[in-house]
Amino acid sequence: MEGPENNNIDLLNLQEFDEEALKRESEELLEMRFLNGENATFSRTAGGFIALKTGEKEYARVGVYLTFPLTNPEEFISIRESDEKAKEIGMVEKLSQLPQDQQEMLREQIKLRYFMPVITKVLDVKDEYGYAYWNVVTTFGACRFTTQMSGNAVIHLSDSRLLVTDIDGNRYEIPDFYQLGVMERKKLDLFI
Repeated sequence: MEGPENNNIDLLNLQEFDEEALKRESEELLEMRFLNGENATFSRTAGGFIALKTGEKEYARVGVYLTFPLTNPEEFISIRESDEKAKEIGMVEKLSQLPQDQQEMLREQIKLRYFMPVITKVLDVKDEYGYAYWNVVTTFGACRFTTQMSGNAVIHLSDSRLLVTDIDGNRYEIPDFYQLGVMERKKLDLFI
């Protein structure tokens, strides 16, 4: 017959086990692992995803994330597990440290994750009820999207480089505001 004392002992043992597991997991997360051509091999899966073999471990699918997507897309690339936790496996310090074919695989994944058309022409921007309705031409063709007027819909990355984020989270880049025509720049006065 189990009494409350036995249940307390079991609960105490369970807490100690969980605490040790948490400690090990924390130590793993804090350990920085650099991946390069000598200790990691990336390959393409049948479904077009990226797999990784490093040491004794194999990952059937990994996620590729940029640490500095706008300023340094070729360095400090985080490779993570593909589940919802996205636990980091390691970091590729420089893409150039990998064989050429593996560099291209990772670049393809980066382009998919960080899809960002460049705005080449601003046809119109209308401000109505706290929203801006954009009609532009991008490197992928004509496009219409909506941004909020308040907040950080348009961010200055430099004196002339702009990042525009629509209400759905899609990003667009204007690499050089001053390369746009005078009338196009006037349409963007709301954001400058």
